[in-house]
Amino acid sequence: MDTVDAGGHRVAYERRGEGPPVVLLHGYVGDRRMWRSKIDELSDEFTVVAWDAPGYGGSSDPHEDFPLSAFADCLAAFIDALELGRPHVVGLSFGGGLALELFRRHPALPASLVLASAYAGWAGSLPRELGEERLQQALRLADLPPDHLVDELMPTMFSDSAPAELVEEFSASMREFHPAGLRANSRAFAEADLRDVLPRIDVPTLLLYGDRDVRAPAAVAHDLHRGIAGSTLVFIPGAGHVCNIDAPQRFNRELRAFLSTHGTLMKRVSS
Repeated sequence: MDTVDAGGHRVAYERRGEGPPVVLLHGYVGDRRMWRSKIDELSDEFTVVAWDAPGYGGSSDPHEDFPLSAFADCLAAFIDALELGRPHVVGLSFGGGLALELFRRHPALPASLVLASAYAGWAGSLPRELGEERLQQALRLADLPPDHLVDELMPTMFSDSAPAELVEEFSASMREFHPAGLRANSRAFAEADLRDVLPRIDVPTLLLYGDRDVRAPAAVAHDLHRGIAGSTLVFIPGAGHVCNIDAPQRFNRELRAFLSTHGTLMKRVSS
């Protein structure tokens, strides 16, 4: 793990490989460790960077009224600090929403977007009552011992066929959550409505969803697909919400194919 100052925050990250840069953004539980197999898988062809957002893993905590725009500006500062240029940005769940907010505020920065199990914010993708329910759940769990978080949320994260060792690694990272980070993240995402960003997106975009996802179900996926002109939507059979861990081989195959195509195009343009 390395750290860098970005926008006044200490940001922890892992970096590996050489080639077109790829930035991996975790969800609202867990941290950069959820991408460990992707770092290993992709570093033969790409420069792969997985960050801990403020309030997660080895990063410093934000104040608890930290909007999604502040997360996005911190991410932009992080990309600049590591001199990554125009990276491909891959985000899962909250990370997908963060990628959309990054495009809103810094549209010249992402070379492409991969939005996995993503929302246009809870306010933009979920019924109002459900978004409020998720916010109150997160605020309640932030004040309880870590096992409560794991026991309550894990059944909504994976299918029954997810690889046991990867699920256990993910649950271990959940147990190390920062209460301040969980509160800040859930408040920011509960308020976020990113639907107005979707028609502005003019970079290659891949949408990846598990077909057994109970947190961001098919209706959420189709709404984003309709909103982003030219986007590609792929459902991964048998996978739940954390589809990068639930079906790692299929996820890796779809991700590598997309990144290799658009990474090659970028290299041709820049040469």
